[in-house]
Order: sequence, then C-alpha cells, then structure tokens
Amino acid sequence: MKRQAAIIIFALGLLLLPTVSCKSEAPPPPPAADAAAAAAAQGNPFFAPYGTPFNVPPFDRIETEHFLPAIEEGIRREQAEIDAIVGNRKAPTFENTIAALDRAGIFLSEVNAVYGALQGALTSKELQALARQTAPMLAAHRDNIALNETLFLRVKAVYDRREKLKLDREELFLLENTYRDFVRAGALLDEGQKARMRELNQELSLQTVKFGENVLAETNAFQLVIDKKADLAGLPPSVVAMGAETAKQAGLEGKWLFTIQVPSMTPFLTYSERRDLREKLHRAYFMKGDNDNEHDNKDVAKKIADLRRQRAAVLGYPSHAAFVLENNMAKTPERVDAFLRQIWEPIAVKAREEADALQALIDRERGRFKLASWDWWHYTEKLRQEKYALDDSALRPYFKLDNVREGIFALCEKLYGLKFVDKPELPRYHPEVQVFEVQEADGSHTGILYMDFHPRPSKRSGAWSGGFRRSWYDQGARVPPVATIVCNFTRPTADAPSLLSTDEVETFFHEFGHALATLFSQGRYRSRTVARDSVELPSQIMEHWAFEPELLALYAKHYQTGEVIPAELVEKLERSSLFNQGFITAEYLAASILDMAWHTLPNPAEIDARAFEMNLMDEIGLIPEIVPRYRSTYFSHIFSGGYSAGYYAYIWSEVLDCDAYEAFKEKGIFDRPTAESFRKNMLEPFGTEDPMTQYVRFRGAEPKIDGLLRKRGVGPTNN
Repeated sequence: MKRQAAIIIFALGLLLLPTVSCKSEAPPPPPAADAAAAAAAQGNPFFAPYGTPFNVPPFDRIETEHFLPAIEEGIRREQAEIDAIVGNRKAPTFENTIAALDRAGIFLSEVNAVYGALQGALTSKELQALARQTAPMLAAHRDNIALNETLFLRVKAVYDRREKLKLDREELFLLENTYRDFVRAGALLDEGQKARMRELNQELSLQTVKFGENVLAETNAFQLVIDKKADLAGLPPSVVAMGAETAKQAGLEGKWLFTIQVPSMTPFLTYSERRDLREKLHRAYFMKGDNDNEHDNKDVAKKIADLRRQRAAVLGYPSHAAFVLENNMAKTPERVDAFLRQIWEPIAVKAREEADALQALIDRERGRFKLASWDWWHYTEKLRQEKYALDDSALRPYFKLDNVREGIFALCEKLYGLKFVDKPELPRYHPEVQVFEVQEADGSHTGILYMDFHPRPSKRSGAWSGGFRRSWYDQGARVPPVATIVCNFTRPTADAPSLLSTDEVETFFHEFGHALATLFSQGRYRSRTVARDSVELPSQIMEHWAFEPELLALYAKHYQTGEVIPAELVEKLERSSLFNQGFITAEYLAASILDMAWHTLPNPAEIDARAFEMNLMDEIGLIPEIVPRYRSTYFSHIFSGGYSAGYYAYIWSEVLDCDAYEAFKEKGIFDRPTAESFRKNMLEPFGTEDPMTQYVRFRGAEPKIDGLLRKRGVGPTNN
C-alpha cells in the first residue's frame, strides 16, 4: 500500500506551504485599531514578537481562543496593506505594486500557518467549529483582494509594460504569475460574475471543511476489538503487541484493538488468518464516508465537484480540470488522460496476472473462495515469502524509526553537507514532536525542521510536509524557513520501539524530500508558483536512495543486536522490487482516473456518486479484487486538499525523478557535485521558474518515460 498513507498535503497553497515571515517583521497595527482589537491582543502571543529561539511559534503559549481574534486582526491588517497599494498615487511599478503585494499579509500568514498545522495534526471539536466559522471569512477576504478592480488595474499596468521593464528572471516570473492568478480568480469578470464567484468560493470553503471532518470522524469511529487469543491467529508478536498497546490507550486493557489507520490495518490484513475479520476491517476502510449516516460524503463530494464546475464555467473553462491543468506541465485533461491510459493498459494486464497468481495460491491451499480485496495483502505476503523468502516481520527490526531518521540525516550529509542538531528545548505542539536545527557544513543556519510521526485521534490520516514559515529575502537578508513533516507511522509498543514497514520507510524519505525543497529554497519573494505535476520531484527522487545497499549499510541495523541488515536480505529486497507493482500502480492509477473523471463531469450534482464510481472502474477494467487507492468518499487529496484534478501528479513527477536519479547512478549515488547541481538548479529556485527549464538545466535534456516504466515493471527491459 505504498503511499496509501503518504503525502496527503505537501501543499495547500502555491508551494503548498504557508507563506510566512519572521514574527518581528509583521507590520504594527495602525493607530486606528479599535478597543476590541486591543483587548483581544492582551495575552495573545500572535500580537507580539514571539521571543523564541529561531522565531518558532510559541506553542506553549498558544490556545485555541487566540486564533479567531488573530485571524480577524490579520484580515484587517492585510486589507490595510492592500488599501495602501491601491491608494498609492505614484504610477504602478514592480516595487510599489507587485513586490508590495508579495509582502502583504505576513501577520495573517503566520497565524494561518499554525492554525492550519494544528487542524491537521492536533485538531479538536473546538478547532473544527472554529474552522467552520473562519473558512468563509478567509474565503471572502481572499476574494476581496483577488476581485479588487483597482488593485488589478495596477497589476495589469505593470504586466502590460513587462517587456520594457528591466526585470530579472525571478521578478518576471512573479509578475506573470501574479497577473495570471488575478485573471484566474475572476479579475476580468463583470460585477454579476464576480458576485457569483464570491458565492461559490464561500460555499466551497464550507464544503471542503465538512468533507475533511467527515473523513476524520469515520476513521475514528471504527474499532476492531478482539478479546479472544484465537482471533489473533497468524499475527506476529509485534503486531499483537501493537494491538494490545492501542487497546490500552483506548481504555481496553487486556484486549487487542485494530483500527483503519493504515499502520494498524495493513499488518492485520497481511497476517491475520481470520478472513472474516480481514473483511470486516478492510470493508470499514473502503466504506469510509459511504455509510449513509451523518458523516456520509457522497453528497458533499458531489457538491464540491459541482461548485468547482460552476466556478470554472464562470471563468470560461469547460471543466474544473481544464482550469487547473492550464497551470500545470500537462496543460490539458486530454493530455493527462492519454498519459494515464498509456500506463494503465500494461499495468491492468500485470494486475490481472498478479490476481491469477494469488488465486492459484488460494486454490493450492484448498481455500474454496474467490480472491477479494481483503485477501490481497495476506496472499501477496505468502507469495512473496514463497518466491523470495522475504518476510515483512523479518525486515522491520532493521528499520527502527530513529535509525531510519539517522540514515536520512547521513544521506543529507553525504549529498549536501547538512547537519541536524536536536533542539528538544524548542516549543512543540505535542510532546511526541521532534525538532531539529538544520545547518550547512560550515555550521551556518539553514532552517528548523519539526517532525511528528505517530497516529492519534486528533490527527488526519496520511503523511504530509508543510511549514510554519517559508524562506524569502527581507531587505537582502534571508528569512530562514521552519519546515514540518507529519506522518502516521507504526507506534512503539511496551516491548519494542517504532519499527517501520518498507512502505513507511519510503514515505519518510518521500516527505523528507519535500522538506528539503522548503529548507533549501532561495526565492527572494514569498510567493511561489509550482506546477502541481512537478511538485513531487524533490520528494520522489529521495525514495530512490531508501534501499540502496550503500545507504542501508549505514542505517539499517537490528534494533536489538545492532547487526547491519544481512546482504542476503538486501538482495531479496532488490529482487522483489517489482513484486506487486501491478496492484500498487493499478490502485493509484484508478484513483487518478477517478479524480479526473470527477472534475470533467458536465453534471456532478445529478449523478449517483457510488454508481458513478463503480461504472467508471468497470469501464477502465479495474479488477474487482482491487479497490482504488482512494474512493470518492475519503479522497481527501482532491476534496479537502490541494490535489483536485492533480492526483496524477505523483506518476507524472515520477517520469522526472526516475530520469533525474539516473544522473546520480551515472556518477555515483553520493556524488557531491551532482547533488549540488540538483540543489542549485532544482531545489533552491523551486517555484520561481518554469520547472522544465530548471530540469533541462540540471539534466541537459527533457526526461524520458522509459525509467518510470522500468521501475513499474512494464518497461522494455521487463517485457
């Protein structure tokens, strides 16, 4: 289930990172601030310099009641800054309009960075209620800026003169994208159309919040409680211990508890001999949001898709997908569809072959039943052991979470000379969070990294990378970033530390790649424009190192004996790298095709959501033994995240990362000059230039699809 739990939100903005500056740089409120604002500021940590090391958020002083007055004040301050730009009597210039607009809203961005992070990683009923209150406020505020006619005329005046201005590459890129963002937000519409845009954005803000709340509620609602040891048949001791620890935390000591959080569900599906319990658990997972109860998401998904369709129509686009893809490397829904179908055809054949092999194994064991989705993990593990003598439970002891983290640190030191200094004294939003200062080889400060690893009821599922502050340059000095990595990895038990699956190891490397893009950024401006289908390049290229024998020798050590992972296990890992790729790729592609179908529908409001999804899967030929990685009712990426009409981006970016990693294979996987070239040409300017221009500068040519097809087991050398 690679990335089943991974990468939900690298970004919900342009670089999918809050655009935040140092607290001390936030402009002071104007003298006219009213008494209510002054009273709200009393004791509110957002209204004064943080006074913390590295200017990290003072989580020890932030309370839920601080957010609303800070958001209201942030809206007021940013509007005052916009008014100042609009009221400037001097002719529009890049500096007094485009750069000034880029600098506006620092205070609000800083508040929203913390607010958004806690909504994802440490939510509560109070925070959820606040989100329902603030979502339309913030949507209206964004519209007030985007639909400000006088502001747009100033932006347009600079844009129309761009060829006569002496702008450098980054300035021109910012100008062109600022203008484009205004147009795409409705700046060229008439007053009636603008009013309609406001209505649509208000409703969308509420529906996306509702979708995410429903998914979290459904995830937390299900519990598989086991009170008989016989029902644990087949489960390794480590999985049994995990179930006991989860039960203890839930107040069910003496029993075993399994949930539909992926770190709990997947081991149970893999090892349990109780087919009926596997079905119960997996059915609860793939029916999330589709249970016709108060948390049902079928109508919510329809509303979101239809609101997006209506918004695209107001802007003159045939579909939401057409609107989104205009800014991506793919450009059109037709090109995405052709790309996905090119990969789907051979993958569908491979998935069918894998299903046949699993059915044959069931038949050899006299199972007398037809393979179902809840059987796939169980019999895949059996077949893997049969073909490669490779057992997940034999691998996990070599992937202690702390050791994997140190392995990633070692890789970053070899490639870029980075150092990671533990900073346990810095404020954290939860006791489990780890905080590190990231330093260059010479000891100079690069940024701060927060990492939050384990599931809890207050955290949404999946894994993502974001930040409390993005880097930019303020009066020539770099404002250092504060990056975050949030995951849902296997928890430690009373008898063992957190031991990761190979999927979790890859996820950790993946999210760390996103964090490096944040930490290395050298953009002068706060705004970033990253094509959605290139945003996964920094993360996915990191996955290539995870199981390289040279790196495994540095970090894959048995948590009890300290023994380095044996060469024969490494060899088995390499030999089995293409195993189950039909399933992994098919479930992902099915979700990508589902995303595109939702966002090209001419009439989403009129469909039956469940029937629509089932008919689509039948149409493309997804075998019934495989469920899309995300069904519509819990597809948070596209209905409450930033990936609508963009979930295909992972495999589009894989064309880039497979080709880019060849540069390291050619020179040596730890080759410092190649790494420095990748950092300089791809990571540091990420979001400040056309991604293909950057890529060609690094690689010398555009990427080819061959590497991706080989990695997925359907390339020319694998046929």
